[in-house]
Amino acid sequence: MAKNKSLKSKPPKRKNLCAAEDSGEIMDSKVNAKRKKVDVDILEPPSCPEGTAELEGLEDLSPEEKRVLERKLKKVRKKEEKKRLKEEGVTLQKTNPPGPSAEQQALDYLTCWAENRSQWKFQKTRQTWLLQHIFDSEKIPDEKYSVLLQYLEGLRGSGRDTTVQKALSLVEESGKAPEDIVVQQRAHRAREVIQLLS
Repeated sequence: MAKNKSLKSKPPKRKNLCAAEDSGEIMDSKVNAKRKKVDVDILEPPSCPEGTAELEGLEDLSPEEKRVLERKLKKVRKKEEKKRLKEEGVTLQKTNPPGPSAEQQALDYLTCWAENRSQWKFQKTRQTWLLQHIFDSEKIPDEKYSVLLQYLEGLRGSGRDTTVQKALSLVEESGKAPEDIVVQQRAHRAREVIQLLS
């Protein structure tokens, strides 16, 4: 008859608290308990002058634990400050560091392609931006447009097909609005692109 292992289940072994390998776990639990006590002391100071509550209890901690606690405290302060400002009705404006716009990056990409091929590297996002705005004379000025036409000669695949289809639809649209100057400018560029890519 086969032995059923589930009937002979052994109780889990107890850890020997005196063993040398488990002493690290005991130390970790003591440190965690101390850390929790210090967290509570720091986050809820018992009416101490400002700045002194942060220093109490930190002398027993390692430098890493101090950094962790300082980060937590900084988060809490920031959250409280944000809450206080919200209650006062003041809104914070997030400022993004000024950087080159997508338009400028795409035009720089095109210039690099024309003037310095050894430094030029293909970037799909820049090419996509150029193809999306190829017919817009405000975003791509005429002096850059001639360079863009040269760039389009090497265009292959679905980008080429999509650009031709977009150009054809713009030419059709220009027939419906012959008096609109902007539409006619776009249609003129579209005809040039169709002639180049077809």
